[in-house]
Parts: sequence; structure tokens; C-alpha cells
Amino acid sequence: MRFAHVITAAGAPPRLAVVRGDEALITEDLFPGAPRLLQNLIDGGDDLLARVRDAADSATSWHPLAGSSFASAVLAPPVILAIGLNYAAHSSELGLKADTAPTVFVLWPNSLTSHRATTSWPRSLSESVDYEAELGVIIGRPAKDVSPETALDHVWGYTVVNDITARDIQFSEAQWSRCKSFDGFTPTGPFVVTADEIPDPQDLHIWANVDGRIVQDATTGQMIRSVATLVSHLSSSATLLPGTLISTGSPGGAGYSRDPQIFLRDRSTVTVGIDGIGELTTHCRIND
Repeated sequence: MRFAHVITAAGAPPRLAVVRGDEALITEDLFPGAPRLLQNLIDGGDDLLARVRDAADSATSWHPLAGSSFASAVLAPPVILAIGLNYAAHSSELGLKADTAPTVFVLWPNSLTSHRATTSWPRSLSESVDYEAELGVIIGRPAKDVSPETALDHVWGYTVVNDITARDIQFSEAQWSRCKSFDGFTPTGPFVVTADEIPDPQDLHIWANVDGRIVQDATTGQMIRSVATLVSHLSSSATLLPGTLISTGSPGGAGYSRDPQIFLRDRSTVTVGIDGIGELTTHCRIND
């Protein structure tokens, strides 16, 4: 199934919707006590998901999705874990070594934003802001010390993430959280696709387009460490709670490494996409 957080009226709070093609159905309208947000649905487990699926299959009150406003695909995850240097081409182009263990850092919740949102930042803080198309993994049930062979059983679904990065800050500080956690630097969505729709997360086309130019074009099969390996590794030291978002790293093609370099400019538009999940667009503004 495919879900999104939609905003049905100006000033209204986000509401979870089932998405089918170019139509959507608010989950709260399906039955009394239906989940209002994705986290509610995840917390309800397989039984609640099955009930939503059955109700949506028989529903007739679908509405056009065109023109809808979106909120972030995930709104209040227990934590946002990000993986760096998980594609050889990206680590090489940045001149950084892919270590024997995954590079892990945390993104701050204020960085979350939505499809078609405008992300802005002060020119005084950075003029080297870059894009990174990434596969987002959403945990569905607690994962503690799970094996790679069973790790995907703990995945609820997948989304698209743009891991926007202030490169000048990244290379001036030892920790990467701040350079990637400006307000609006983690767009997600617009859709979350349940895990049963993605039989192999290592067989997905992933790309990025900046101002009409394809700048990243790869497959998730090029990851150094697979989704299953990452979930297993992260769960070895801490329980991954339902709703946790894991951003799994970016392929080669970063703007920082191009000659000439390509950074996100005032009024740039960047779209990152993953086949089978969707396309995520961000508009950029730089404040003087």
C-alpha cells in the first residue's frame, strides 16, 4: 500500500491518506478509530494495517490527489538515523574513506519537511549546499540484535529522502549532524510504500535532478552495505523503535565533486526519486 500525509485545507493539521494511483482516501474516514497519522498506523501493527487495507479496498469515497498539499512522510519518528559513505562512488568523490563499519549520525527533527516545500538558509552560513538522493527505511516493529537474514522483517516501509548538506560546514566539523540538520534540510516523501510492495530494496533505480539536469543516476544495488545489513548493525547496540527513519546513504554525483561544482542556488529546484516509491521535490531560497 501507499500512504501520504496530506493537508486538506489551509492551516489544517496533516492527516494520513491511502494513495491509489492519482486518488487518495483519508484513513480517518474509513472506520471509527482509524489512524490519523502514519505513526498511529505503525503502532497498530499488522492487524490495523490489514483493517485499513480491507476498508480501503471496499471504499468508494476516493478523491483526486492532484493539487494536494503534503506534509513530511514521517512526522515525529523516535529518531532519524543517517548513514554516510554507503556508496563507493560517493565516498570516493568526497575524498573520504568508507570505513569498515558504517558511518552513522543523527538528523535533528526540525530538518524534516515535505514534498514541494521551500527550504531556505542564510547565505552567511553556507553557499555550498548540496543534494543527496537517498532511500529512506521505516522500522515497523522493535528490532534488537537482529540478523541480516531477518532484518527486513522489521521494516514497515520505504520513502524517498533528500539529505541536503552544507558541505563547507561538513568539512569544517568532525560531526555531520549540524551540516545536515538546518531547518528543512531533510525533505521526505511524499509517499511511504509498505515493505510488501518492495520485494528487494537493493533493486531500485535512484536519481536526482537539479534545475532540469540529471545529476545522480544509480541503483540501490550499489550500496556498500545493504538495507538488511544496516538494520542488523544498528540494532546490535540499540533497539530500533517502530517509526524510526533510516536514511541509507547517497550514490555518486554530488554537486561538491563536479567540475564545475553544482550547488543549490537561490530559486533552485531539486527533485530526487526512486522507482516504485515516488519523486520528492524541494524549492530552494537563500536569504541574504
